[in-house]
Amino acid sequence: MLDLKFVRSHLDDIQKMLENRGNDLDVSRLDALDHQRREILAGLEALRHQKNRVSEDIAAMKKKGEDASTIIAEMKAVASEIKEKEKDLPAVVEALNGLLMLIPNIPDSSAPVGTSEKDNPVMRTWGEIREMDFEPRPHWEIGEALRILDFECAAKIAGARFALYRGPGAQLERALISLMLDIHTREHGYTEILPPVMVNGASMTGTGQLPKFKEDLFKVEGWDLYLIPTAEVPVTNIHRDDILNEEDLPISYAAYTPCFRSEAGSYGKDTRGLIRQHQFNKVELVKFVRPSRHSMNWKN
Repeated sequence: MLDLKFVRSHLDDIQKMLENRGNDLDVSRLDALDHQRREILAGLEALRHQKNRVSEDIAAMKKKGEDASTIIAEMKAVASEIKEKEKDLPAVVEALNGLLMLIPNIPDSSAPVGTSEKDNPVMRTWGEIREMDFEPRPHWEIGEALRILDFECAAKIAGARFALYRGPGAQLERALISLMLDIHTREHGYTEILPPVMVNGASMTGTGQLPKFKEDLFKVEGWDLYLIPTAEVPVTNIHRDDILNEEDLPISYAAYTPCFRSEAGSYGKDTRGLIRQHQFNKVELVKFVRPSRHSMNWKN
């Protein structure tokens, strides 16, 4: 979630960024809630200061034997007003934070503005595209022909967008997972993590899956638990609410988990075979580092 002070001072830039990304969020609503929150806080501070000051006066009057009933009655009204403002504040803060969590990350200034992948320029290429004297078959046809992938059986067991790996297919998947974990733990200093594949709502919110990507999540009915869409969620939350010492950085984690995504709204293109599956395997790398100057200074 972007810092509120940053958003407040870059409202026009953020509104433009949202429009460029095709996001219809109106930051004027956020600005109004921010003003309302600050007005309530300022009012509370003034009323509490008044209450504390007059309480001292009342104590002094009572000590002198003077009648303080009028002031006491006035303070009851002030106390009632404080309670009303304190009651209103949580709803305003919740609404404000809800809008803040809907604002996406800010793209780098070099990122092109466009509506599809066709608007993305090719920055560099590596190698040469192989020319074949035959029509290549898609991976799902090859996998099924070799009996290492079975989508029909997976659909019988779980429904569409699942895969069953068989024999060498299952062994290859396991070998690739082990290879990636071994490379990064043995050669690059990462610590291997085997996290839970279900996390609570706070963890999902901490990494931005909630509320923006709620439709892409699988929720456990009756529990505050979600199946993870990526190991990034539990691994990043290892240090949620922690204050890390700079001398301990970087902290590098590598984790294998199955991942679960509903892929809501993804139809037609790129849904055959192992693409856009509800469940897939992934090795995730998470590194905690000192924030770079570039990341801390947008539009200097």
